[in-house]
Amino acid sequence: MSLKNILPGRLGFGTAPLGNMFRAIPDDEARATVEAAWDQGIRYFDTAPFYGAGLAEERLGEVLSAKPRDAYVLSTKVGRVILDEHETDVPDFGEKGGLFEHGNPNKILHEWTAEATERSIEGSLKRLGTDRLDVVWVHDIAQDFHGDAWLAKFEEARTGAFRVLSRLRDEGVIKAWGLGVNKTEPIELTLALDEPKPDGFLLAGRYTLLDHEHALTRLLPMAQEQGVDMVVGGPYSSGILAGGTHFEYQQAPAEIIERVGKLKALTEKHGISIKAAALQFSLAHPASAAVVPGATRPSRIAEDTAALNETVPAAFWTDVRAEGLVSPAAPLPDNA
Repeated sequence: MSLKNILPGRLGFGTAPLGNMFRAIPDDEARATVEAAWDQGIRYFDTAPFYGAGLAEERLGEVLSAKPRDAYVLSTKVGRVILDEHETDVPDFGEKGGLFEHGNPNKILHEWTAEATERSIEGSLKRLGTDRLDVVWVHDIAQDFHGDAWLAKFEEARTGAFRVLSRLRDEGVIKAWGLGVNKTEPIELTLALDEPKPDGFLLAGRYTLLDHEHALTRLLPMAQEQGVDMVVGGPYSSGILAGGTHFEYQQAPAEIIERVGKLKALTEKHGISIKAAALQFSLAHPASAAVVPGATRPSRIAEDTAALNETVPAAFWTDVRAEGLVSPAAPLPDNA
């Protein structure tokens, strides 16, 4: 089923920050942020066991379990199983480093087999306080593996998670499945398979104002040809496009800071917010079904909603093109 027929609107809420990403967030602040998303009319919520070793799911579930289940769409991910035993050291997740060092202390099993997929879903349902999921993403497949090891992990997912999720979709247990990754290659490889076939994918940080060339030229043509929709995660590129200092989960390098500076200068010239430019760019591609920025403060939710509805003049996009800040082939918003 097309994600565009499942998702209730173009703005969702990404919960990675609720797993104490980068900082420890008080429970009341996390709760207020989810409530603010609900009050702003957001009805699509995306989470994952990986976010704080189950913490984000627990916090999201605390709020959503009190809402009418048919009133919202919920997606989570498989590929990480949260164990009862605890870590004694801060876990290192490769390029994501100690991203969730302030999350729950539970150990995480990285596995994409059929058995692990079923265990992961069972754990998510319990933490979320719900009896069903709408969309399930295969998370960070082969994130920290290379060469033959990468292909071995992909094969583990193809014969495990992919087939379990296809069966659950065909049985009507879930509405759709796909990949939730921050690399384009696993999605390209999946789309090249004869089976199983995903319904869509969540691509984090790879269709933004700062990074979109590879997805634009290779992945998205394949997706459009097969009628597979995209949810854009990380539209602010780890925060650098929303006033933060991180890019790709690390401190932003000088060249990225310079590029953001040029974009900010243009937004100031045209009297718009950089958030509006970022969100509306990511949604302008025909394959985009929704965008899911994350937040940890209620005020950020209001900013995101306003940014989605802000009028961005065509002249802004003309200047962005002229300065070479977006690909010449990138679709721009309709008013451009």
